[in-house]
Order: sequence, then structure tokens, then C-alpha cells
Amino acid sequence: MNKLRDVFETEPRGAAAEAALGSVKEPAVDVEPIHRGNRKRTAVVRFAERGPVVLQVCDERTWLRTEVALLCEIRERTFVPVPPVLTAGSHNGVAYMLTAYVAGADLHERFTGVNAETRRDLAYWFGKALGRLHETFEFDGYGRLLLSDGEFTTEHTDWNRWFRQYGLRAVERLPDAFDPLRDDLRALFEEIPVSDAAPRLFPWDFRPGNALVADGSVTAVLDWEAPLAAPPALSVAKSEYLVADWYVDDPDPLRKAFRDGYSAVRQYPSVHSAHRVVAIAESAVDSCGVVTNPRYPPVGRGDAIDFHTDALQHTLSDD
Repeated sequence: MNKLRDVFETEPRGAAAEAALGSVKEPAVDVEPIHRGNRKRTAVVRFAERGPVVLQVCDERTWLRTEVALLCEIRERTFVPVPPVLTAGSHNGVAYMLTAYVAGADLHERFTGVNAETRRDLAYWFGKALGRLHETFEFDGYGRLLLSDGEFTTEHTDWNRWFRQYGLRAVERLPDAFDPLRDDLRALFEEIPVSDAAPRLFPWDFRPGNALVADGSVTAVLDWEAPLAAPPALSVAKSEYLVADWYVDDPDPLRKAFRDGYSAVRQYPSVHSAHRVVAIAESAVDSCGVVTNPRYPPVGRGDAIDFHTDALQHTLSDD
């Protein structure tokens, strides 16, 4: 069996993992690391007499506490399937979370392999699910969600200031290959799009790559870390890009399905070019600044840069 302290790389993380598994009254027989995300360490833990669980540890306790609370709220208040939280806490400064294991195939790997009708149905589901999340979760400000006395709070109340900082940070994180576009991208944030909508939940990584699927239906949406609050247009732009544009050459049918799904719950928001630029720029690099690879199988770095560049140029031409 893999040793917990080997799987979770450091002694403090391994100790936190052991503390999490203390709630399970059976010894583990296998610990399989799952390499997804950069902020948390994740593993599937299996037992002889009971079903497996998913164990996550994180050095940043605030992030995981917020994610735990959000998962519980989503399960209670929406139809969006998320793994049940079995236990959560911290040990010597390292946070841990134990959730039930949910069966299903990685939708990132399956999305282009299903037929066109199923793909449209899945895009519709993502739109409807995001609409439900927006209908359910409303906040008083913008930016990262924090947990205070059991309530979600935000750090910013000035939309213009927060969005300008957020958007410019996304643009500045783009690597040197995007320098020819950078000045035009920056200029979009000189005039901030007006927002008359209340801030809603912004699950910034709400995409097929974080979903499990079985028999054409989503069984779980994973990775809710570091959630934000923002006007609906921002998260609509991000999710639509990751669902409709990311995988196929002709995104229009998927874009329509996504919008129809959202509109089945609430009115589709007006999306400004600045929202789309943020969506593309944020998606173009990961949390470590590495260029992301669209499609499945994923394209190489050069083609990925071309993909993101074309999307940004198209958005600028629409402005």
C-alpha cells in the first residue's frame, strides 16, 4: 500500500491525511494519488469492507473551509451533484476534507467522443446548472468568498475597482507570446462594463474537465476551491468558453445549448467583451502560469497559444 506520507509529499500533509482517515473505522488497503489541480493534494483511499473515499489536503486552511461549506450548501439547495462531505477539519495547520467517492468517467476525456446530440445535452445541462447556482447564491460584494461565523462574505464592494484589478491581473499573467495583444487587452479595462446585477456565485472552473459522467449524465462536479462572487455575466462567459469553445471546431451548437439551458432557469445576462477577455485570459494559463492545452486529446503548446490568441483577437474585433 502507498504510504500516506509518501502520497501527500510532506510529513504535515501526511499527518493531516491520517487525521482525516481517523473517522473511518477500517484500515485503508490502498491509497491512489490523483493528479489534478495545483493547490490541493488528492487521493482515492480504498478499504476491504467499505466503499472508497476521496481524501484531500491543503496547506491553505481558509480555502478548504470555504469549499467544504459551499459543497454542503450546493448539495442541500440545488440539483448540481457534488460529492457528499464525510468529514473535514485541520491538523497542525493543514486542512483536510474527506468525501464520498462518486463513480463516473472523466468528462474531459469523453466529451468529444459522445455523439453530437449527447454533447448538446451536456452543454444544456452545464448552462442550466450554472443558472441554478446563480439563482441560488447571491452575495453583497465581489471577489473571493470567505467563511465568517458560518456565513459567506466577500472582500470588495466596488465592482469597477475589483473587476479592473481582476481583469488586468489575468491579462498580465499571459506569457510573452501574447505581447502583441496586451495593450489592446489592457485598454478594454479602461471603461468597465456596467453591472446592475447582484453578485452571484462564480465557480471559476465550472467545466467538463471537472465533471464525471455515466450514461450521458453528469454524476458529479468536482473542484470548487477558491470560489468567487461576481455578476453572472463573468461566470457565464468563462463557463461558456470552456464548454462550447474548448473542444470542438464549431462551437455555435454547443453555445446555443448552453444558453438555452441557462435561460430555462433565469434570463441570460448581457456579456461584454471585457468579460470574454477575462474568461479567455484566465483559461489560457493555469495557476502556475503554464499555457493550457485545449481539445482532447490536448494540442501542443504552439497550437494552444494559437487557439487562445485567435479567441482573444476575435473578442477584440467584436468590441
